[in-house]
Amino acid sequence: MRPLKLNQLISVTLMAISLFVPLFIVQSIGKFDFWWWMSSNLFLLITLSLIIDVSYRDMLRKDLSEGFLKKILFGLISAGILYLFFAAGNYISRLIFDFVDTDISRIYGFKGDALPLRILLLMTFIIGPGEELFWRGFLQRNIALRIGDVNGYFLTTVIYAGIHILTGNLMLVLAALVAGLFWGWIYMKYKSIVMNMVSHTIWDITVFLILPFH
Repeated sequence: MRPLKLNQLISVTLMAISLFVPLFIVQSIGKFDFWWWMSSNLFLLITLSLIIDVSYRDMLRKDLSEGFLKKILFGLISAGILYLFFAAGNYISRLIFDFVDTDISRIYGFKGDALPLRILLLMTFIIGPGEELFWRGFLQRNIALRIGDVNGYFLTTVIYAGIHILTGNLMLVLAALVAGLFWGWIYMKYKSIVMNMVSHTIWDITVFLILPFH
């Protein structure tokens, strides 16, 4: 599998940073709220990724055609494991730090006035799958092709967590770092974006809508 041209990889990475940093700081522009903004960013980046990276399309077709049910099952299990890890971290961090309640409340403030049904639909069909399609399937895979699996894994995770830093929300940054390490490791080990998409989507829905941490 040939790596993407370096200038293309750098350009798409910088585009992602420029799209997501304002999103997490500003969160909404009028009726263009966090959920529409996040979905629009991912739709743009995924479309661009599929256009410029022919090998990515071939990889996705192969991934969808092999062991599909097994990948879904593993994705579900991994989402449950990650949720339990976050639940333990939530409990322990609240015992130790005073700022945790405020930071977590700010994260759930992303919901705004959006109806739960709209959040659910966008998470299921765009946000959950889209984050893995871009961050792991496109970015981590292409960086790894240039600097190796482990280096690509860590660099992508740093970028993924780093776009949240300017929010000043330590819990959000730590959540992105832990989740990025988790999903990045799964992708590095199993090379299945289907597995990652299921895991991320189910975790998102559980954390934000079914069993939130507040």
